[in-house]
Amino acid sequence: MKLRYLSCCALAALAVGAWGGSAAHAELLFKPGEDARFNWDSYEALKANDLSGKTVTLFGPWLGPDKELVENTLAYFEEATGIDVQYSGSDSFEQQIVIDTQAGSAPNVAIFPQPGLAADLAAKGFLASLGSDTADWVRDNYAAGQSWVDLGSFAGKDGAKDLYGFFYKVDVKSLVWYSPDNFEDAGYEVPQTMEELKALSEQIVADGGTPWCIGLGSGGATGWPGTDWVEDMMLRTQSPDVYDQWVKNEISFDDPRVVGAIEEFGWFANNEKFVDTPGAVAASDFRDSPKGLFSSPPACYMHRQASFIPSFFPEGTEMGVDADFFYFPAYEGKDLGSPVLGAGTVFAITNDSPEARALIDFLKSPIAHEVWMAQSGFLTPHKGVNVDAYADDTLKGLGEILLGATTFRFDGSDLMPGAVGAGSFWTGMVDFVGGKPADEVAKEIQTSWDAIK
Repeated sequence: MKLRYLSCCALAALAVGAWGGSAAHAELLFKPGEDARFNWDSYEALKANDLSGKTVTLFGPWLGPDKELVENTLAYFEEATGIDVQYSGSDSFEQQIVIDTQAGSAPNVAIFPQPGLAADLAAKGFLASLGSDTADWVRDNYAAGQSWVDLGSFAGKDGAKDLYGFFYKVDVKSLVWYSPDNFEDAGYEVPQTMEELKALSEQIVADGGTPWCIGLGSGGATGWPGTDWVEDMMLRTQSPDVYDQWVKNEISFDDPRVVGAIEEFGWFANNEKFVDTPGAVAASDFRDSPKGLFSSPPACYMHRQASFIPSFFPEGTEMGVDADFFYFPAYEGKDLGSPVLGAGTVFAITNDSPEARALIDFLKSPIAHEVWMAQSGFLTPHKGVNVDAYADDTLKGLGEILLGATTFRFDGSDLMPGAVGAGSFWTGMVDFVGGKPADEVAKEIQTSWDAIK
């Protein structure tokens, strides 16, 4: 999700270099060897590296429940290696990690919510390379492995590109949500290709229904859901390298290939017969938009949104029964595989030590993924995990989409300069669903990018 909420509290509230992890290891949630869902051999293998009495400091954005979840997972690393992990979380992480690295008081490992800031710090010489062996491991063990190597590789201080970021904990955005009962009542099948999805949209209209609920409203961030649509359409109409060039402004926003992706979004959003709020897509709040799936008769049959959207479904909605999802499909005729758009957190070494290296090695082990999978809010592209370890069928289904990806790309607007990705791109989508032609919108966005010094 594009929305970033930063604390207004003084950064001084975080004592530089004071990592507040508990000295006592957390209890293990699942007793080693007793739960057949987990790869306990990978846990036992960690014991070969005895670093008892050593400490590794870890700093990231996770607070509250997420902090508890990660600490529950890291307890297995602590128990197996003897290392004391001192984790601190902050809602001002992005500012604080810059201060700490520049002051020479960085933690051993930092957890970045997105790769842009990690790339900036790598270019300044503040990150340690993870090495070619780790790059090879990611390439071989993650679904769409080259994508993850590419996303975690940045130019260092010397300008040479190397792997600095290890992705762990991923979110999926390429999803369509629907009501199984509504589909069954109408006799509709889940589409497997973009061609079938478009045909289904037209069939629903022919049957007197409305195929889509689409809302771009989000207060001061209105427009961001439209950028997700365009990013998904870029990955379904162009090769991954074109997507990468677009995100870096190596091809312009008003390039015909980008304009075409915007128009693909418009095929769905700008057809008044296709949407539940014709003429008011921009004004409809994205949090309220999926509720049309659950009205009687249904106000719409489908809603494209990321994996977080069930938080805004009506109270009592049972996943897998009242609501379900399917992969936002690719074009069969374009032979671009099965691309997935999403986001994820990046672990990087900001203060090198053997213990920091040991922590990165832990993240390669299936147990480091399966323990969090069995709790909540965690998806992984690790091909070596047991998907039955996921806490519920919804997470398992999302995880299988991630494992089926041939290409993974990070949310494009989050990688663009803020004035574009969280500015003109957002407002451009509002203008587009309001009737402004795609080429004019794209030209205005490019003008805003050109104005950045």
